[in-house]
Amino acid sequence: MDKRHRIETGVAVGLVAIGCGLLIAGFILAPQGEIHNSVLVAFGEALTFAGSVFGISIRKER
Repeated sequence: MDKRHRIETGVAVGLVAIGCGLLIAGFILAPQGEIHNSVLVAFGEALTFAGSVFGISIRKER
């Protein structure tokens, strides 16, 4: 696997991991500041979706 594919795969995995972490945090943690839980959940869903679509496009290139 060349350097470009390793970077793309790493970014896709990172987006999914961060998105899942924010989703879990949005459901578990009580609001402690200005950011409401729904914002964390929405952003987590967006990152998870972006990472999965990015990963699928990488998979189709091979």
